[in-house]
Amino acid sequence: MSKVLVSDPIDQAGIDILSQVATVDVKTNLKPAELIEIIGEYDALMIRSGTRVTKEIIEAGTQLKIIGRAGVGVDNVDVPAATRKGIVVVNSPEGNTIAAAEHALAMMLSMSRYIPDANASVKRGEWDRKSFVGAEVYKKTLGIVGLGKIGSHVAAVAKAMGMKLLAFDPFISTERAEQIGCQLVDLDLLIQQADYITLHIPKTPETTHLINTERLAKMKPTARIINCARGGIIDEEALAVALKEGKIGGAALDVYETEPLGESSLRSVGKEAILTPHLGASTTEAQVNVAIDVAEQIRDVLLGLPARSAVNIPGLSPDVIEELKPYMQLAETLGNLVGQLAGGRVELLNIRLQGELATNRSQPLVVASLKGLLYQALRERVNYVNASIEAKERGIRVIETRDAAVKDYAGSLHLEATGSLGTHAVTGALLGGGEIRLTNLDDFPINVPPSPHMLFTLHRDMPGIIGKLGSLLGSFNVNIASMQVGRKIVRGDAVMVLSLDDPLPDGILSEITKVPGIRDAYTVTL
Repeated sequence: MSKVLVSDPIDQAGIDILSQVATVDVKTNLKPAELIEIIGEYDALMIRSGTRVTKEIIEAGTQLKIIGRAGVGVDNVDVPAATRKGIVVVNSPEGNTIAAAEHALAMMLSMSRYIPDANASVKRGEWDRKSFVGAEVYKKTLGIVGLGKIGSHVAAVAKAMGMKLLAFDPFISTERAEQIGCQLVDLDLLIQQADYITLHIPKTPETTHLINTERLAKMKPTARIINCARGGIIDEEALAVALKEGKIGGAALDVYETEPLGESSLRSVGKEAILTPHLGASTTEAQVNVAIDVAEQIRDVLLGLPARSAVNIPGLSPDVIEELKPYMQLAETLGNLVGQLAGGRVELLNIRLQGELATNRSQPLVVASLKGLLYQALRERVNYVNASIEAKERGIRVIETRDAAVKDYAGSLHLEATGSLGTHAVTGALLGGGEIRLTNLDDFPINVPPSPHMLFTLHRDMPGIIGKLGSLLGSFNVNIASMQVGRKIVRGDAVMVLSLDDPLPDGILSEITKVPGIRDAYTVTL
């Protein structure tokens, strides 16, 4: 009989499910050395946020088939190490959806009616009704930033309460937004028109301090903002100033840049601010849901069935993983790259398997391409299982073709993304040893390995362009690791691909496009 180790506290409902197919040992608060010593006895490991599953623990888990995280994030699991060992890693991406959405709605209503302060006032023996005159949400405009599963549920409930809905999500189609009941607008218009703003987006370099002094100044003086998503999306110091100076009407925060919340000027804001200690997923139902969800997946994998929410390659044997891994990485890299080049909302992804690749299985490569394409929007929430579903929900149409006649490389992959900002295409191939090489960009031939920080330009092939761009980057202390130009004809249009040692500083992209002859420029982070 299989053995499962539960190393963090989980709801009994999950343990009961695991007990159907395995012997279950619950051993919490294990030190890393203690876990390494015993993990070799187990076929599955179930955790929450307390256990950190390192490469060393994974290497010691010689019988492990699956690691289950009863929650959303898997940042405490070395997923690449697990994948290399053929171990499935699963989470529960939807287990706390309703809990998080309801908390955001509760924060909105509590803030509108000053419920926390009114409650405290009555408990102090007071009867002060005049100080707590609130506002109705009926017929008010709610701006939803991020229309994923949580944002969509907030929209459904808010619509039922009679609110007008605006939404900003650069990765969702207008049609999908309309189906949810939202008018899709740009972020600044949403901020200017909304009476309430609720955030439901991941924290990324692009969304860090998305709500800052400048955007707070654009809000209505009566507007209120809610963040139950991730700490750091709002500049907390700027928010505190705006609240104290009466520039906005209120704020409700459940998440913070540093948790637990330490010294913060938000603590001294009066009834205009509500602060809760990251309670978004803290419901009895959510804790039961994530325990059941992950326990069922562990049970299924132990029975030889696929997992429904794997964050790596679900249910594949180590042999198959070893065979597909280089091509999956190629597809994911190209998807990530073309998604960033296309920018905005992608509506169509053309995937063409070329050469010998045209004769191989395609579905894993299609899924990997979509995972890469959606990564900038969803980060760790997108995986090989839900990538197709997430793409469909965002109105992204996928067309797959094969062309065995292409002979430039033994096998190559071509991705073309069409979106609200235009169309871009990239082709890549695998060289000896599984090295990825970018071979074509927007029909311009190139031969470049991908790198973490890249700059692409479209320019006129004319003397001095390379020198001017190099000097400009040098003036910003940006070091160029490599550079290549792709062109079709002499002194015609061309592309330039630069690999950089560091990301570009803010503002430099607009300076690059001012260089005579450069028509456009794009940065990509892989």
